Formats: sequence, C-alpha cells, structure tokens
Amino acid sequence: MKVSSSLVIVLVSLCGLAASVWSQSSSLDSCSSNLNVDGLPFNTTSLACISAWASENFILRYQQTSANTWSFVLSTPTANSYIGMGFSSKPQMVGASAVVGWFSSSGSGTVKQYALDAQTPSQVKPDQGSLTIVASSSMIVSQSNRTYMAFQLNTAQPESNLIYAVGPSGFTPGSTYQLMQHQDMTVTSVNFVSGQTTTEGTPYTRLRRSHGILNMLAWSILMIIGIIVARHGQQYDPMWFYVHAAVQSSAFVLGLVGIICGFVLENKISASNVSTHKGLGIFILVLGCLQVMAILARPGKGSKLRGYWNWYHHNVGRVLIIFAIANVFYGIHLGEKGNKWNVGYGITIGLLFVILIVLEIQKFRK
Repeated sequence: MKVSSSLVIVLVSLCGLAASVWSQSSSLDSCSSNLNVDGLPFNTTSLACISAWASENFILRYQQTSANTWSFVLSTPTANSYIGMGFSSKPQMVGASAVVGWFSSSGSGTVKQYALDAQTPSQVKPDQGSLTIVASSSMIVSQSNRTYMAFQLNTAQPESNLIYAVGPSGFTPGSTYQLMQHQDMTVTSVNFVSGQTTTEGTPYTRLRRSHGILNMLAWSILMIIGIIVARHGQQYDPMWFYVHAAVQSSAFVLGLVGIICGFVLENKISASNVSTHKGLGIFILVLGCLQVMAILARPGKGSKLRGYWNWYHHNVGRVLIIFAIANVFYGIHLGEKGNKWNVGYGITIGLLFVILIVLEIQKFRK
C-alpha cells in the first residue's frame, strides 16, 4: 500500500512537471519551428524569420510578396497588454510609424497604425502615420500562449530601423485608442535581404547618460554640498571659502559640459518635445553665470553693499537649485529612465536635505 501511494505521488509529480515544461515550451517560438497559425489573412509558407528581440522572445517573419507588397508576422509571448512594431528612417522612436495590436477584455483583437510624433502618450496618435497598410491584411490572434500580429505594407522597401514595444501589464486601449507609455522597448536595424539584425537599444546612449549624469551631479548635488560648506563650515575660516569656491566652480564647469551635451543630443535625435527642458536648462545656466560674475564683484566684508550682495548671492543659488532639481526629474521622465532613476536621485537629494536640516537645527540651538 505504501509503495502504491508513493508511486501515485511520483506519477502525479511527473505529470505536473511535464505539464509545466509543455506550457513553457508552448509559449516559445523560434525560427527553427514552422508557423502554423490558423486564420492569417495571407500566405505565410515562405516567410523569412529573424529573432527580433531576444530578451522578450519577439520573433519576426517577413517576405516581399510582390514588387510593392511586404508581409509581416510578429510573434510574441501572450501578455495582457499591447504589442507594437514601428518603422523609422532613424534609429529612434520619435518620428516613426507603428502597427500596434491588442486584445480587449472580451477577447476581440484590434490592430491600428499610430504616428509616434513624440514620447508623450498624447502625441502617439491613432489612425495616423506614414505606413500604407494593405486593406484587410491586418490581424492579431492568440494561439498556444503566443500572440501573432500579421499585416502587409504597400511599399517598395520598408524602413530598416524597427522599433518593438510592449505595453504595461493589465492595460489595453479604450474607446479613444490612446496608448499608455510602453513597459519596455528596443530599437533594431535589420537587413531584409540577409536577415542580419543589429540591436541599437536607445540611440546615443552614452551621450544621453553623460548629459543626464553631469547635470544631475553638477547643478543639484554638488551645488547643495557647496551650500552646506558655506553655511555650516565658516568656523574654519578661510578654508571654508576655498572649499566652497572649488566645489561650486567644479559644479559650474561640469554643468556647462552637461548642457553642451544636451545641445548636441538634441541636434542628433531631432527631439521635438524638449523645449521646456531646454528652456529650464538655459535658465539654470544663466543663473550659474550670474553666480560666477557675482564672485568677481564681491564687496569687502566692511562694505555697506556686502549685505545686499549676500542676499542676492544666497537667493539666486536657492532658485538655481530648485529649478535644477525639477529639471532633472523632468529629464528623467523625458529619457524614459523609469522609477529606478527617480528613486535613486530622490533618495540622494533627500539625504542631502536631511543633512542640511540637521545642521540647521544644531546651528539654531547654539
């Protein structure tokens, strides 16, 4: 009896393991497997195949059906969100046109074209874009834990820069067809003849990172440290002044380089949604220049103008830091860096302000 019970347990466990393996394998797709999907609106027997986005298991099959017709089938793991595939003349999302598909809560599928005019959801416009989708050729179906989005384009040659995106889990567009910001995306470049794919990721990553980190470090973090030194280190006169001047001068130089990186980046990616971020950056740079010039015109300690100069110098510095912090958070939003960058930067600024408050309390008690 004990042997029989043990055997049952083993068999049940093996069945469960087999079911788990089958479930996982059925959600996979590869170019070595045949495309057997019911109901697709065009012939898919001779499609070429590439691994479009390996980390998300996106598989793209395509074929030039005629001189001016290209067929595409994008295969992805089934998820409770939208999937998108964009075509662009540049390795970037802005300016591209995309085909996006999803299933509603009732299970019906929808495929629409979108114009990706900017990174904000309001500028991702449904039923617009430069793609000419062949009539009655678009469809999205789910089979064996995979989603297949099929469509045909009327074009002699598709753009070689392809953008893939997956929407936030649990979200599907409503009656207005407005999309929420994607959960993840990637940019690739494909040679449709050879099938060779190059992952671009986010274009100009180093330049973006340099622009963000330099401005983050300079205009807020170092500037706050410089203020702490000036306000709470004056018992170490005159050393505090030299440390304060060195920290703020370093911050200004790094910030200037960061802003120059921003101008170069704007020119390279032809960004259309950074006017506010750019305007704030220029305003911050002007305030920084005024602070540098103020140092050169600083009255002596015995001068009657010294009090007015101190008021000006201190308050311009405070305004600079407030706008710098706001612009850094806005820049993180524009760069789509997500919560990790927001949380990391927020914690750093929070710690600096906690240190400043503690020192202020100690100074008040003395």
